[in-house]
Amino acid sequence: MQRYIIRRIIQMVIVIFFFSMLVFTIIRMVPGDPATMMFPIDEMTPEAVAQVRQEMGLDKPIPVQYLAWLKEISKGNFGVSWRSKQPAIKLIGERLPATLVLAGSAILIALLITIPLGIASGIRPHSLIDNLATAFSLAGIATPSFWLGLMLILLFAVTWRVLPASGYTPLSTDLTQGLRKLIMPALTLGVSYAAPLTRFLRTGLLDVMSADYIRTARAKGLRERRVVLGHALKNAMLTVVTVLGMQIGALIGGAIVTESVFAWPGIGRLLLDSIVKRDYGVLQGVVLFVCASYMMINLLVDILYAYLDPRIRYT
Repeated sequence: MQRYIIRRIIQMVIVIFFFSMLVFTIIRMVPGDPATMMFPIDEMTPEAVAQVRQEMGLDKPIPVQYLAWLKEISKGNFGVSWRSKQPAIKLIGERLPATLVLAGSAILIALLITIPLGIASGIRPHSLIDNLATAFSLAGIATPSFWLGLMLILLFAVTWRVLPASGYTPLSTDLTQGLRKLIMPALTLGVSYAAPLTRFLRTGLLDVMSADYIRTARAKGLRERRVVLGHALKNAMLTVVTVLGMQIGALIGGAIVTESVFAWPGIGRLLLDSIVKRDYGVLQGVVLFVCASYMMINLLVDILYAYLDPRIRYT
């Protein structure tokens, strides 16, 4: 296992290197000059723009810019915002707590929906609860998250006026107000992620419930609850864990649409703002952070496979 982890970490470093090269090049091919966005229209002159481009290093060839960026990364500097003049890693650190709170809450809601609904649907196929679970999954997959968020705002904030429509309050500052502002964005993402997870868990249980080891467990006289929870569920969770890992990676990368709907100051909003403002320093740092987060979570998921299924061995 240790050799496997070391090999995967080396692969991660190589992938991140080539990915950063690709992203660095694509960002600079997007229309829009960051230098021109630093000036009001009435103050923008060719001489001033040329001077700002020179200060930003944009007048140099892209390979030279990339090598200079790698040199700064080797020093621990992942970029600096051209607008706020703050390090990108600092801006990411300021937004990360809000993202982690939203991601953790959304995953918790998704699991609270997925596990009981998926188990009930998987052990009783074609029953009433299975039909309801199927309808929920199809509706959840087909419903855009932004529409669901807007409907929640219309219902809870506008009609009933029991929850604030948007905003963010750290839980450490005001627990009650923070939870009230967290409910709707977390519910929006939780329901959206629970829909496909329920389908995967149902399908996984249907596959394993007819396996030989399940019949053996029943022949030993084990209760059905122990057969399902102690034997079938772990193997049925393999696909669910894979999809869940991808969803967690997406959430850490920032749920851009949901964060925009609820004015949630997370990584997604930071990424969107840096794209709109052509703030390359922050944009490159955020993308590199998201890439590393995705790959680290993917590694953790692969390690978790060995726990869920003892037949899996990494040699």
